[in-house]
Amino acid sequence: MEECGYRLININDAQTGMWFENRNNKDATFIRIIRADLYWANPVIRDQQKAASQAEVLRKRSFRRSLNVLNIYVTHKLPIDAKRFLQEKNVTETVGKSNVSTFILTSEDYNNPLKKISDILNIQIDFLLKEEYEEAEIFILRQGVLKKAAYMDGEEEQKLFEFTKPRLTYFFIVFQIVIFLMIEFNGGTTNLETLIKYGAKFNPLILRGEWWRFITPIFIHIGIFHLAMNTLALYYLGTTVEKMFGQLRFLWIYLFSGVMGTIASFVFTPAISAGASGAIFGCFGALLYLGFTNSQVFFRSIGMNVIIVIIINLIFGFTVQGIDNAGHIGGLIGGFLATGVANFPNKRNKKTQTLFLLSTFIIVSGLLYIGFHNN
Repeated sequence: MEECGYRLININDAQTGMWFENRNNKDATFIRIIRADLYWANPVIRDQQKAASQAEVLRKRSFRRSLNVLNIYVTHKLPIDAKRFLQEKNVTETVGKSNVSTFILTSEDYNNPLKKISDILNIQIDFLLKEEYEEAEIFILRQGVLKKAAYMDGEEEQKLFEFTKPRLTYFFIVFQIVIFLMIEFNGGTTNLETLIKYGAKFNPLILRGEWWRFITPIFIHIGIFHLAMNTLALYYLGTTVEKMFGQLRFLWIYLFSGVMGTIASFVFTPAISAGASGAIFGCFGALLYLGFTNSQVFFRSIGMNVIIVIIINLIFGFTVQGIDNAGHIGGLIGGFLATGVANFPNKRNKKTQTLFLLSTFIIVSGLLYIGFHNN
């Protein structure tokens, strides 16, 4: 954890098994350490297969093409038939695209496997090991590991979720309330003619060249209940996303998601529509991008809550009439794509960002082509 930058991600109740992660080390992205008394090799073989299956689950969850895991057993003596195990199994187990390399460390003969581990981690770690440890030393080491793990998790999440203070979110909240009051006092927010006059999405006028109707519906709401629900959602989601990505990235994510939602509605829904729902679902898309890039932090913090809320909203949209679910899905996809283009503050990944930018251009161009030619 100190020398190689690994983070403790799991420890069993007995504290005899641990998983560590370092996404920057492709040769050993995960390290699994097991303390056990091994007498025969068969339990090791079975356990290694189980570890490989777990690694494949982690690979899929983190969207990696391949995954390499170090599987280290710490035992007093080698299993009786360890030589047969090492020869036949070649200390490697593969499940899907995950490879698990197994090493057995003992107090009697650890120099050779430890050298291999040191080479993979690119660090000399033999000085950490000695024949015996006092109980006090073990206690101090254990507490140090747990304290370091808690500190790293807290520091990582604080940096991620508290990058800046939200300001634009409050501006958008005030702005959409002002627009609502203006429309309400000039014909009513439930009057179709008034909504069209002030910029609601209306396909015939978009087909005539009023392209700005892809943008203006983001700030228009139909009725007080619609405004209240979207304002509440924007308050909670917008502040979270803005604090994570900063003002400029949030501005890009929010507006592009809203436009993407309107485009999707233009293509798939003939009805008049308006509202910030597409932009708000874009905030969900931004949070899903966190799951795409850092699944451990995502599922440890907000992951399951975000997924459940998205599923509930989509089911609600498909089952209740009058809800523009095409706009919701378009905004969700738009938020994911926009976040991939912008990435996180102070982080650059030219290959990934270029891929997201190209995908965004193709999807938007394709939707506009379909909308203007088949509407």
